[in-house]
Amino acid sequence: MSEIAFDTATLGYIRLFEERTGARVKDCLETEEKLVFLVYPGDIPKAVGPGGVLVDRLKGLLKKEIQVVEWSDEPESLVRNIFYWYSPKKVDFGSKGKGRHVTVTVDPAWKARAIGKAGKNLKVARAILLRHTDVVSVSVA
Repeated sequence: MSEIAFDTATLGYIRLFEERTGARVKDCLETEEKLVFLVYPGDIPKAVGPGGVLVDRLKGLLKKEIQVVEWSDEPESLVRNIFYWYSPKKVDFGSKGKGRHVTVTVDPAWKARAIGKAGKNLKVARAILLRHTDVVSVSVA
């Protein structure tokens, strides 16, 4: 867990997101395919808007996919929020080197989607968790 520094582009994304939605952003992560916004607890409804209309508008404006995750200081809750769309059934932590490994158990029908093509969803989850917790690796069971 280190101090997070944002580049100019990321600061621009955060400013635009907050202006358009009224949601408060804790963190923003840019990947090749999407922007991931961590918003403060209770701000998800503001962030996505009725029927997801605000996120859809921002997708069109930024020409990028957008994922919104609710922040939690509790690592298990944060993991559950990151994998929210895949209805996590269980979250287990184990030690790994100087940090921890987390295994998220989802319905077998959702496992491939939770992992993502070439593990891209795992990479995003790991990046978020590395920035905010002592979790150093993630797997889906």
